[in-house]
Amino acid sequence: MRTSYLTKASGGLLPVPGESGPPVIGHTLHLMRDPLHWSRYFYDRYGPVAWTNTFGIRIVTAGGPDAAERVLVNRDKAFSNGGGWEYFIGPFFRRGIMLLDFEEHLQHRRIMQEAFTRERLQSYLGTMNPAIAGGLAGLPTGRPLRAHPMFKKLTLDLATRTFMGGDLGSGDLGSGDLGSGADRVNAAFVDVVRAGTAYVRFPVPGLRWSRGLRARRVLEELLRGQLPGKRAGGGDDLFAALCQARSEDGERFSDDDVVNHMIFLLMAAHDTTTMTLTTMTYYLARHPHWQDRVRAESLALGSPAAGFGDLDRLVCLDLVMKECLRLVTPLQAMARKTVRDTELLGHFLPAGTMLSVSQHFIHHMPELWPQPERFDPERFAEHRREDRVHAYAWLPFGGGVHKCIGLRFAALQVKAVLHQLLVGYRWTVPGGYEMPLDYTSMPTPSDGLPVTFHRR
Repeated sequence: MRTSYLTKASGGLLPVPGESGPPVIGHTLHLMRDPLHWSRYFYDRYGPVAWTNTFGIRIVTAGGPDAAERVLVNRDKAFSNGGGWEYFIGPFFRRGIMLLDFEEHLQHRRIMQEAFTRERLQSYLGTMNPAIAGGLAGLPTGRPLRAHPMFKKLTLDLATRTFMGGDLGSGDLGSGDLGSGADRVNAAFVDVVRAGTAYVRFPVPGLRWSRGLRARRVLEELLRGQLPGKRAGGGDDLFAALCQARSEDGERFSDDDVVNHMIFLLMAAHDTTTMTLTTMTYYLARHPHWQDRVRAESLALGSPAAGFGDLDRLVCLDLVMKECLRLVTPLQAMARKTVRDTELLGHFLPAGTMLSVSQHFIHHMPELWPQPERFDPERFAEHRREDRVHAYAWLPFGGGVHKCIGLRFAALQVKAVLHQLLVGYRWTVPGGYEMPLDYTSMPTPSDGLPVTFHRR
């Protein structure tokens, strides 16, 4: 039944329409099982601004690019990034860059940008390329392999080498009761990410929220053990860069700041990249003519590993990456919370209102994207540029002042891995196969994505 969130909207503003859904759980299950269908239903029934109950709270959905632009640009500073994300991931990624706001956020971002300069990115790629070659060298061929876990292991290794200057596989980043090796750390990242969508949001032993809190402690202890050496010895990795980075005014991060930012960046660097690599592998297998096209481009470089100056020459691969980020957006939605009374497209929002901006829904709107479910990388080519229909039509890295600070690093890593994979292998999926997605946290293939690789 259609109801209004507020019946006393002020200043001629409209109340927010919506519905609560089933008792207690609201629309949580609908949202997690089929987020596109759920978002389309609400948008068609109530318009771009509507409310519902999910994850135990009342949330206003900001649907469509106009609503997204108003919230993300945030000209009047009414929408808090940290206030929105705190409810979902605050205990696990506390004071990460995504959970900071306004002047504090800008201050931290200015310092952190020193870790993502062109020179630093070149250095990271130099560390990455040999690790990619080593990670792909033993790739099983001629039989189905679950690609998603393979990429997750590879990207975690790349993240720890590039960000921390170490190798989890050799045990030099973990000891004692933390265990050793990448498996323990990978499991910790899985637990902290999945905890954000827990139904029971307090620490009951064995349940998702409790496992997330324990995983946070594992990661924090791991990083604090390495921090003194990074402060003293420097290095070319991102951990050292954050320890040494200073703003123009000479400000630097505290130990707590470094640990908090590292936990968040490590998660973002390998979880979102893992899904992008998985999606690209899937669609290139489903569309072998595109796989041949991007491989020809990589072979034309004449090198098994792409140098920093080569990446801009991988134009077709860039188109494929952009289309895959549109079709399966690693971060489906962005959370915000109003810090004072404000409005959204003519609807009144009181202070304390939770909001969700779904870029995943925007990426599939037929109003913006012709045949949105079709894999069509050329929609991003210069002669078409469908993404220019609206400044906020394509948002895989967010928008406004909170646009992902590591987007250039992410693109660099994805292209570096795919280039080596294309040069060394071709791959297929079973005929008629469609990748089933689990939306419990970030979208992941519920079957791991079975792919058969063949050496070229």
